[in-house]
Amino acid sequence: QLQASGGGLVQPGDSLRLSCVASGASFRSYTMGWFRQAPGKEREFVAAINWSGGTTYDSDSVKGRITISRVNAKNTVYLQMNSLKPEDTAVYYCAAGRGVIVTSRRSESAYDYWGQGTLVTVSS
Repeated sequence: QLQASGGGLVQPGDSLRLSCVASGASFRSYTMGWFRQAPGKEREFVAAINWSGGTTYDSDSVKGRITISRVNAKNTVYLQMNSLKPEDTAVYYCAAGRGVIVTSRRSESAYDYWGQGTLVTVSS
C-alpha cells in the first residue's frame, strides 16, 4: 500500500516536497516512480528511482527542477519540486514496481502498486 502526501496550493516559483510512504518489508527492493495527471490530460511519467538510487527523469517537463530520492529505512520516496510552474498543476501519483528495467521506468505498466494521488495546484 502506498500513501502519497504533500500536495497543496502554491504560487509559481515556489517549492514543494511530496512524500510517498509504502507499507511492507520489501520496499527497498522496489523501483519507485512518480507520475502526474493534469486536468483533461493523460497520466504521464515524472521520475523514478530504483533500489540503489539510480534515477530517471522526464527531461522535457521537469529538467533541473525536480529531484526524486528515497530513504529505505523509512519506506519513503520523495519528490522535491522547485520553481513550480502553472503547468505543473496535476494530481501526482507514486507507484512501486518490482524488477523494473531501466528502459521500462517510464511505463505505467511496469508498476504493480499505485498510491491514491496528491493534488498539486500552482496558481497565483
